[in-house]
Amino acid sequence: MEGQKKISQMKEELQAAEATMLPSFISRYENDERAGARKLVQQALKQIEQLEKEQQRIEKLKTYERQYEQAGYVCGIDEAGRGPLAGPVVAGAVILPKDCKILYINDSKKLSEKKREELYAVIMEQAAATGIGMASPQRIDEINILQATYEAMRQAIQNLSVTPDILLNDAVTIPQVEIPQVPIIKGDEKSISIGAASIIAKVTRDRLMVEYDKIMPEYGFARNKGYGSKEHLEAIRAYGPSPIHRQSFITSYV
Repeated sequence: MEGQKKISQMKEELQAAEATMLPSFISRYENDERAGARKLVQQALKQIEQLEKEQQRIEKLKTYERQYEQAGYVCGIDEAGRGPLAGPVVAGAVILPKDCKILYINDSKKLSEKKREELYAVIMEQAAATGIGMASPQRIDEINILQATYEAMRQAIQNLSVTPDILLNDAVTIPQVEIPQVPIIKGDEKSISIGAASIIAKVTRDRLMVEYDKIMPEYGFARNKGYGSKEHLEAIRAYGPSPIHRQSFITSYV
């Protein structure tokens, strides 16, 4: 009988099951009295419950997108790397489809590196348009971090394959942009588009810092991503600043 499938086989089946297959898994085995089978059915029920909670959270994250969808293309904007001592500041711009089904989008800082990488691939595949902009450490020193961030954001908007009709920004209003803007405090936690933008900006920047680490391994950029960790500060004192350090950020460390 199928109901007497080995517990180990049932476990493998559950592990391989996509979300849409969970109800049929439960109906197949819910009458199996073995303790192992009951435990697996409970796990499947819990997965469905967690999935429903996540779907509800994502629907709530679409509040701003729904509010402004009549305007046309709604674009989320966010940045990564305003605080580090080294590397560029990177901005992301994302226009998601109105029927976006991507789950687990959140403020990039609240996600693991593995989850960010997974979501980056999904966002790049499913988004209606994405754009990246960046300002170099030299540009940051030249015009200051806030103006460099705005410059990177304008570049990200320009690099979109379609022109957005309204911008949802994480907390800021970008100067020299004619498109209507809606600044949202903690926007990467409240808007799915801004959350998506924060993920592609963060992943892009982190990947760059890993590449810099291959060229200048003494600073530990792959681990610290340019932020002022103890190891990083000690390396600056020992080796001096690198070409990608922000001189205006490290004056007290050299």
